[in-house]
Amino acid sequence: MVSLLEQEIASQPEGIARLLEREKEHVARIVRELPPFNYVLIAARGSSDHAATYAQYVWGALAGYPVALATPSLHTLYRTPPRLEGALVVGISQSGQSPDILAVVEEGVRQGRPTLAITNDSASPLAAVANHVVELHAGLERSVAATKTYTAQLAAMALFAAVWNGDPARMAELQALPQAMEATLQLNAASIARRVERYCYMDSCVVIGRGYNYATAFELALKLKELTSIMVTAYSSADFRHGPIATIHEALPVLLLMPTGASFDDMLALAHDLRQRGAELLVISEAPQARALAKTLLPITTAVPEWLSPLVTVLPGQQMALSLALAKGLNPDLPRGLQKVTKTR
Repeated sequence: MVSLLEQEIASQPEGIARLLEREKEHVARIVRELPPFNYVLIAARGSSDHAATYAQYVWGALAGYPVALATPSLHTLYRTPPRLEGALVVGISQSGQSPDILAVVEEGVRQGRPTLAITNDSASPLAAVANHVVELHAGLERSVAATKTYTAQLAAMALFAAVWNGDPARMAELQALPQAMEATLQLNAASIARRVERYCYMDSCVVIGRGYNYATAFELALKLKELTSIMVTAYSSADFRHGPIATIHEALPVLLLMPTGASFDDMLALAHDLRQRGAELLVISEAPQARALAKTLLPITTAVPEWLSPLVTVLPGQQMALSLALAKGLNPDLPRGLQKVTKTR
């Protein structure tokens, strides 16, 4: 019997196509209506926080905006909200119900700043308070672990970046994304369970990415923890060299996110170093140099520019987490200790 999670992973290309069709003109209108701002402040938790990390790169690189991540506890626990002068305040939440994310956006409204909600529920409290709302159009996510809402959030970030950038080539690349996502899912669908079964009994793992895929490293670490209860730690390749590399030991599984682009040479150099230290490399990449170093290869399509690669690199990782959960006899739709909507203050 196919799990809900497997169905939702498979549905992502269609969901991204739907979001782009329904929100492209809406996002363009929002961008035209926004008053001037100097930087973006994003409030988010969990997978949504990883989407915000992606925004730090893609909104910075394509639109030139500095992006900061909010500290919601200043608003809720300490009741000392910071000055938001010059900010566009953004709340990202699948459910739109978390009180701490809502508090940051409400403070933006109170201080007269433009506010934006990105949510899968246009009737949520977050959507009700924000000046502008972008709906993810992902449909009901019935499995607990977020997959299709996460990639929809990434697509929303990419859509704003393309509109702000103004180059028609960026929008054309974005419109081609669903086909590339489908191709990557098909590359791994038939054989990924067999390829990753050897990791069924691992008790720890490291996930490393850089640049646009720094966010992907944290998202895949979270998916593996949620679905398999394995202790997984995420790093950028730069941070990993500043101490954590000392934890590498013989046969330690290390998942490397290595699409081609500006971060590739750094990741490749680290991959060589890790292999010399005895690590067992799992590699998500389309590059022959990366494939040659992999004990276990999780391939992706070659058709995606680096700024959109997080929407593709995350897919084999999701499939891996699902396959490992099933191999361990766990229910991927009901990870232990979790609930669908988490409300933090």
